[in-house]
Amino acid sequence: MNTLALFGLGALLVIASMSILFVIGRRMVNYSYVDIGWTGNFALLALLYGFCSDGFVERRWLIGTMYAIWSLRLGWHLGRRVLGHPEEGRYVELRSKWGGNGEAAFHRRMYRFYMIQAALNLILAWPMLLAMSDPRPEISPLEWAAGTLWLVALIGETLADRQLNQFKANSAHQGKVCDRGLWAWSRHPNYFFEWLIWIAYALVALSVPNLGWSGLFMPAFMLYFLLKVTGIPATEAQALRSKGAAYADYQSRTSVFVPLPPRKKR
Repeated sequence: MNTLALFGLGALLVIASMSILFVIGRRMVNYSYVDIGWTGNFALLALLYGFCSDGFVERRWLIGTMYAIWSLRLGWHLGRRVLGHPEEGRYVELRSKWGGNGEAAFHRRMYRFYMIQAALNLILAWPMLLAMSDPRPEISPLEWAAGTLWLVALIGETLADRQLNQFKANSAHQGKVCDRGLWAWSRHPNYFFEWLIWIAYALVALSVPNLGWSGLFMPAFMLYFLLKVTGIPATEAQALRSKGAAYADYQSRTSVFVPLPPRKKR
């Protein structure tokens, strides 16, 4: 199947997935389900592109495995926070901001939000589609280097999530800020390592003739969203609302993104 047709089929898949999760979220009064959908859709696209593209089989296995493992690991992590728990603070805040024009208008706006996430799935999976469509019967040194970077970043992201979960599991830490391990060096080490994962995906696509360079836009796009839109700004705003001065103090001494030695208190 050609690349354009696969892209269209992928669009139908993620729209259907997000629409189903929107209905579930509305009935459960918990729109946090969008996080599970956004992450899980990459695994669905990996399966679709992996089975239907015409590229070199070993390359399809390499990039498909990279996307699927990352997607399923992060989906499992987010699912533990969403399933059986109240709606996350970010979405409670959106209810407050968007609910002023009535319930029906709010749900329409949330559905658009879900569809925006579906569009992001397609855009960010572009390097995967490019790589899986590459017919060259060899895996280049650049692709192996990308796989190594992906593995290092996945380990870092997993470690950051584990450290945060262990901190939160201790009842003595309730209301406190996690500043242990990787979190002493960066306020968002999970986001930093996630960004490195997207760089690895872009490097795999970079070796594809003609359009490979277009994959470089994806880590730049992800970095913009992490730093300016849905990642760090929303997370930090919620942390300041819930933890107040303790989080402000943490901000004053800890790097926002790239892990760096913590600054000493003045």
